[in-house]
Amino acid sequence: MGRESILGYSFPVTSEPLIPKHAGYRTLKSFQLAQLIYDVTVRFCERYVDRLSRTRDQMVQAARSGVQNIAEGSQASGTSKKTELKLTNVARASLEELRLDYEDFLRHRELPLWPPNHPALLRFKARRCASLEDVRRWVKDEHGRTRTSTDTAEKAEHSSVSVRESPCSSVTPSALVANAALSLLNLCCYLLDRQLTAQAQAFEDEGGFTERLYRIRSQRRKR
Repeated sequence: MGRESILGYSFPVTSEPLIPKHAGYRTLKSFQLAQLIYDVTVRFCERYVDRLSRTRDQMVQAARSGVQNIAEGSQASGTSKKTELKLTNVARASLEELRLDYEDFLRHRELPLWPPNHPALLRFKARRCASLEDVRRWVKDEHGRTRTSTDTAEKAEHSSVSVRESPCSSVTPSALVANAALSLLNLCCYLLDRQLTAQAQAFEDEGGFTERLYRIRSQRRKR
């Protein structure tokens, strides 16, 4: 067994670190998506939700909770897998609450809730938006499709030519953003479900900090 010197103190090097590498949440796809969802939600609420409405604050806080709890859980994982599991589940629950808020927004205003295979959503997924600006550009492009489709339909009506209605015709920007946010939420929640499963399996196989401390102390005594 070798020894490692840190700040003048010598420590035995074991095969298992007491505190493993952790807090790599910025590289997690779930964290990156949750952060984008938060940015989209803040902007969405500023533009389309009454500032005096309680729902506005709830949506922003739910989105923020998703981001913060993923980060906090990752940071805590070094000494507590149980805390990591708990906080990741809180993030998952917060984003589920936010998903319901977006669905309620569409339903209360009689706006369309698109299925996953809707043409506009397929175009949105193909872009793999990584920033709020990416989402804005998609909304602008889709809204442009709406105007073009409407103009074409009006011309066809006057000329007695039948034109099939575009899937996006008469859709407002708020409906576009809400459906885009729901698409991001569906993916993020799916990734968090997988993350929770992996964390639970790791906790079951390896135990928590107390079990790791016992193993390391036992190895040290034997050596």
